[in-house]
Amino acid sequence: MNASRSPVGTLLALLSALAFSSLAVWGKLAQQLQLPTYTLLPWRFALVALVLFGFGAARGPFTWRDRRVMGANGLLYALATTCYFLALARISAGATGLLLYLAPAFVVLYVWLLGRRPHGVQLAAVALTAVGLGLVVGLPGAGDRDALGLGFGVLTGALYGAYLLYSERRLHYPPLAATAYLCLTSAIGFGLMGALTGTFGVPSSAAAWGVIAATAVFPTLLAVPLLFMAIRRIGAARTSVLATTEPLWTVLLAFLVLGEPLRAGTLAGGALILAGALLAQRTPPGEPRSEVEVTPPAGL
Repeated sequence: MNASRSPVGTLLALLSALAFSSLAVWGKLAQQLQLPTYTLLPWRFALVALVLFGFGAARGPFTWRDRRVMGANGLLYALATTCYFLALARISAGATGLLLYLAPAFVVLYVWLLGRRPHGVQLAAVALTAVGLGLVVGLPGAGDRDALGLGFGVLTGALYGAYLLYSERRLHYPPLAATAYLCLTSAIGFGLMGALTGTFGVPSSAAAWGVIAATAVFPTLLAVPLLFMAIRRIGAARTSVLATTEPLWTVLLAFLVLGEPLRAGTLAGGALILAGALLAQRTPPGEPRSEVEVTPPAGL
């Protein structure tokens, strides 16, 4: 069987996207439990780092420079995650998940600012995402009328685009090792933020620990290996296309679990944002492939 058509690989990619998409729902449930963000995130990343380092995922002949590069990558990721949860506190889980998918358009913009002119297909992708953003932001539902929340959602896409570009250009290490250092950096950073804001603590309820464990397991320890397994079976390009179903899963989970409405503006704008994310990956026939692979996000 052709690896690119492996039904098992396709299923693994879709399950990975579903697992990644659950983060917004767990974040909303944490808010309902009054679990502070800077208690949730330090414990989430600390648990994942403990598992990865414990199983030797970060072993290797890494120099201090290597660790600094991976640590800087973790810092960008942590900043994007912070904005994601700030947006999640003010707008719906569905809109937050969709705005994350502005990241590929920001990658195109950053590459242009760095001196590499994007081709017409990528500019069309940026135009599609801009129109989609206008629909999501310009036609807000009852839960999405907070301008600051929408701003944090857009900033999440901008920061995650920077994270993707940095990862593409500077991160040449085994994925699980990079993930281990990313989680370690994030755990330390979020722990310090929690200490500075006085919101870090040890949860006392089983429900709170359940949400923390769920964020560590589903959108991280489960989603990442499933993603790597899918890539091995059907390749990175096809996997990244299937990854664009993630915000659709987010909208569906938010509807089923949280009771968030399925708004026409969000669905139409989200479809355009996802179309732009897909189009940003394409290279017109006869043109050399871009120096930077513009792939969709793979979850926070």
